[in-house]
Amino acid sequence: MRILVTGGAGYIGSHTVKELVAAGHYVVALDNLSRGRRAAVRQAKFVRADLADQKLITELLRAEKIEAVMHFAASSLVGESMQHPAAYYQNNVVNGLHLLESMRQAKTPYLVFSSTAAVYGEPTETPIPEEHPTIPTNPYGATKLALEGALAWYSRAYGLKYISLRYFNAAGADPEGDLGEDHDPETHLIPLVLKAALGQLPAVKIFGRDYPTPDGTCIRDYIHVTDLARAHLLALKALADGKEPAVYNLGNGNGYSVLEVVQTAEKVVGRTLPKIFTGRRPGDPAVLVASAAKIKRDLKWEPLYSDLPTIIETAWRWHKKHPQGYPKERKIT
Repeated sequence: MRILVTGGAGYIGSHTVKELVAAGHYVVALDNLSRGRRAAVRQAKFVRADLADQKLITELLRAEKIEAVMHFAASSLVGESMQHPAAYYQNNVVNGLHLLESMRQAKTPYLVFSSTAAVYGEPTETPIPEEHPTIPTNPYGATKLALEGALAWYSRAYGLKYISLRYFNAAGADPEGDLGEDHDPETHLIPLVLKAALGQLPAVKIFGRDYPTPDGTCIRDYIHVTDLARAHLLALKALADGKEPAVYNLGNGNGYSVLEVVQTAEKVVGRTLPKIFTGRRPGDPAVLVASAAKIKRDLKWEPLYSDLPTIIETAWRWHKKHPQGYPKERKIT
């Protein structure tokens, strides 16, 4: 199949590009490189462009005879979204609508959408099922939910076939060591802990110690990035086989507190790390743990790297080999 991957130079996008290429698909990776890394795209055609340029995207879909889109391109930092909601609505909603319009004009039938557990807000039950009320507590979750709503209406009006995957916390690195997590700025817990282990940060900063959890720190469900990528391939196959539009959670169903993640990382790296406790980040729910029963039942998805030590070990191998991330000359700041 001929597939366009938006945000293809990003963390999850680049891992998915690798899985798609390995499965024999023709892949065009599109990224504006505001956050992505050109060096992360291997064995796929790369196009540097922005979804704001709807005319270019429409022409690209037609010229490359694209049959399906995997949409990762989005702003995704909770704290940043609280400070700059306008930017999040512009990038995640307005530019997302540009993509949907381009697909409609080019008659591209299939879309796999990178959504988020942030659409749920503060959960009233754990693990969270897909039927849980969606009441986001931050603009990031609100903008992802808004585009999910647009997908449903585009499906009803224009026949768009889509699957929306609501991720919990993506983590880890390509088990083969080719790809990893390299954000600037970095906000994700596991790479920040590993940067502290490498001496690149003075301490691990922990946001909040007064949450209603056993140790007072946030609890999250961590899912290996390769398992996420594999789920996208299963979703694409399901759509091609006639699957009706659907929404699925992606997580392991196990929650770990921030302190538990830090302590597990300390065992992986072999030493205790300095920690600094600070106030909560606005918009952070106390507990987010997925029920992935639906995707396991419908798409036969099973995580291959489900235990936290393994997830952290894959990330540690990549960070030790690439302590400065991807080559500096390939980065765009």
